[in-house]
Amino acid sequence: MGLLKFIQSIEPDKKKSPFLHTLYDGFFTFAYAPDKTTSGGVHIRDGMDLKRTMVMVVLAMQLCYVFGTYNMGHQHFVAMGQYLGFLEGFHLKLAHGLIKLLPIFIWTHLIGLGIEFWFAAKKGHAIEEGFLVSGALIPLIMPPDIPIWILCVAVAFAVILGKEAFGGTGMNIWNVALLARVFVFFAYPTSISGDEVWVSGFEQVAPGMAVDYGWAHGIFDKLFSWMDMATFDTAAVVADGYSGATPLSLAYVGGWDNVLAHYSTTQLWWGVIPGSIGETCKPLILIGAAILLITGIASWRIMLSMFLGAIAGGWLLNAWGATPFMEVPWIYQFYMGSFFFAMAFMATDPVTAASTNMGKWVYGFLIGIIGMLIRVINPAYPEGWMLAILFLNTFAPLIDHYVIEGNMKRRLKTGKDITDTHSQNNENEVAHA
Repeated sequence: MGLLKFIQSIEPDKKKSPFLHTLYDGFFTFAYAPDKTTSGGVHIRDGMDLKRTMVMVVLAMQLCYVFGTYNMGHQHFVAMGQYLGFLEGFHLKLAHGLIKLLPIFIWTHLIGLGIEFWFAAKKGHAIEEGFLVSGALIPLIMPPDIPIWILCVAVAFAVILGKEAFGGTGMNIWNVALLARVFVFFAYPTSISGDEVWVSGFEQVAPGMAVDYGWAHGIFDKLFSWMDMATFDTAAVVADGYSGATPLSLAYVGGWDNVLAHYSTTQLWWGVIPGSIGETCKPLILIGAAILLITGIASWRIMLSMFLGAIAGGWLLNAWGATPFMEVPWIYQFYMGSFFFAMAFMATDPVTAASTNMGKWVYGFLIGIIGMLIRVINPAYPEGWMLAILFLNTFAPLIDHYVIEGNMKRRLKTGKDITDTHSQNNENEVAHA
């Protein structure tokens, strides 16, 4: 209580210092749950506010962060033919992953939260909580080697034009994190496509290319030398024969056999492959999905229907079989790419998804089947969940509209049928009398 009173005593004046008060309010409500609930016996009373709901989603992603950080380092050393065992060179891989992840994470939040704080101060209201999740998602869906300046532009675009322009948290019609990624994809396609961006630490991922270490690696080298541990090899180069190709790009060229020529099914399932930072390890993503389902934050209808839609899309493509990618058995489509991450953390966004129960079934199923079609048929970008989710975000209100219209018509028809039945019964009783 002493700490609470102290924090309350330093609250800035809202009129004199609106921006400082906005900062104070944001951190205060993050640290302390609300102590006020709705009065009256028929109302729901709960201390679980929006911030804590968002924090639960962020916590569900933490295993993806841990694995993604380490896998960045692992893929970096595999490119050089060093420490090929997953746990070999553990300290070096973890250090490299942190060096690459922290700037992405920090700059995402500096830009995103900075814009949110500014808008909140200008509008004169409390800081909105929506960027807690968007800020955690954006680093996980970006390539490990994305230029920081491109990341900053993408975050600013997504927050300003994708969120604040529509009124802020709860008013956006598209998923903010996906808007950041789609901006990079269309504005700077070479920074999020091809094989080179998925492996970090090199100017170019080609045999013989020298490693690109910076001052941060030097700091870790001093620490590791003091601890008598292996250090970063500044003379290392990319190994002969290494390409850094992702499973999806391999499947597009030569089908499932081409994927298995480079990666085992175990590597694919556990995510020990090049890819976006947090989208590769399927078991850890599914643990996060389970947390969201158990806490009731995410919709199981969207997850299940999206899964069924992807299966349906896989069956259709297998039946067509016009290209090697179409012939990939549908079950193995789930071993590649970011389906589970999109299903767990993107499609289930309660703001941009369909709201009605039937609408959620339609919404999720269409994402699954359309995303699979885009993944396999689109020659420019062999993955489809980002575009499919944003496309269905646009149509989610229309889906809900038709579901509600259908419910109203059924109820009106049911009411009319009941009225007609009562009238007929009354007529029969009068005739009988």
